[in-house]
Amino acid sequence: MYKTIADIQKALSSGQTVSSIVDESISHIKEKSNLNAFVEVFEDTARARAKEVDARLSNDSAGKLAGVIVGIKDNICYKGHKVSASSKILTNFESLYTATVLQKLIDEDAIIIGRLNCDEFAMGSSNENSYYGNVCNNHNEEYVPGGSSGGSAVAVSAGLCTIALGSDTGGSVRQPASWTNTYGLKPSYGRLSRYGLIAYASSFDQIGIFSNSIEDSQTIFEITKGKDPLDSTSSSKKEKDDSDDQRKLRIGFLNEYMNHEGLDSEIKAGIEQFKENLKMDNVEFVDCNFSYLDYLVPTYYVLSTAEASSNLSRFDGVHYGYRSSDAEGVEDTYKKSRTEGFGEEVKRRIMTGTFVLSHGYYDAYYTKAQRVRSLVKKETEELFKNVDILVMPTTASTAFKQGSIKDPIQMYLQDIYTVHANISGNPAINVPFGTHSNGMPFGLQLMSDNFCEGDLFRFSKMIKKYF
Repeated sequence: MYKTIADIQKALSSGQTVSSIVDESISHIKEKSNLNAFVEVFEDTARARAKEVDARLSNDSAGKLAGVIVGIKDNICYKGHKVSASSKILTNFESLYTATVLQKLIDEDAIIIGRLNCDEFAMGSSNENSYYGNVCNNHNEEYVPGGSSGGSAVAVSAGLCTIALGSDTGGSVRQPASWTNTYGLKPSYGRLSRYGLIAYASSFDQIGIFSNSIEDSQTIFEITKGKDPLDSTSSSKKEKDDSDDQRKLRIGFLNEYMNHEGLDSEIKAGIEQFKENLKMDNVEFVDCNFSYLDYLVPTYYVLSTAEASSNLSRFDGVHYGYRSSDAEGVEDTYKKSRTEGFGEEVKRRIMTGTFVLSHGYYDAYYTKAQRVRSLVKKETEELFKNVDILVMPTTASTAFKQGSIKDPIQMYLQDIYTVHANISGNPAINVPFGTHSNGMPFGLQLMSDNFCEGDLFRFSKMIKKYF
């Protein structure tokens, strides 16, 4: 298994070829097919690409990621390859272009090994909503891996690929990273291009990165970041360069987050012990309060479902993808294709979003949620005037058993600690942190000021010795 970029580089320097590494990876994916992490393995194109990279290595013209095995969430476009967002509605749809972030990895000679299972249209917190079936947590197959990027998290954690791309709309990179013992980075909104990412909620969506080391997260981030003329929401703003910065970091622990009644006692105790350990380091503690915790999940689901109802209107059974064979006429085609093509959770969110945007309810729900979002952004900006890093749980508990949560509201509350960064747009990362008495891993979440990913990387490296 090649779990880090350094592992790949070591193998190549010891005489391995990219072709042999790809063959080993494909074999390993097949051995672990019971995890259901992959929707499709790109065997032919990966092997052909490996030969090209081997040729470049032989004449010293290969890129920085030569031979690195990358998996992509099934909502990221790759020209000439199928993409379905793990939905029946996009059956047999083949992408006409490649996502900008993915193209940057390809340009550095990464090998794209396949597309990874996820909750349908990235809607879910457990990876139990996929048209292709549930993904199993590689630490215990009876448990969920988290969602919506569960396949990406499991693939990296199990060593099926070295790096995986996911998307994070309300925690869909950080939450499964917490439950699979991987690093999961959600950059600042606009830091990575969204071109080629199938939209769920456009003002929240951000492509994120899974890895087994903080160094790999930083390497992939540096390669993929930047302004993209194909994405008007991407930013050209420069982040602070903290590579040689020895200043004392100001660390904040949010009291409301640490004292929330839903937080598992072992996770809370672990974070409190970590805080004690940190007192020996070059950090300054700042006492922090955040008054909007209980409003985050409702605000997120009002706004994200509203955007989803608009974004998913294009999947109509007419232009491409699944079309009902029983439909007669245009209206019947729309109704039956969407009814049969979308899963239950996606239909639930489309209907919720249509409701909050409807006449008579728009001001009561959508407008009010936008006002709360503004308040959250303002208070978060105030927090980062006094701290460099906010430390909090990534999740309130460890992973749960498949099928154990039936109530949609209880499922939505799994996002309680992660939606903050999506509402405010701040960068955040899950750092592997501990193992619960139930045997399942859990993570620690770090958040920094907008476009200050350098602080996240610096602090993550500094605290590795405690885990």
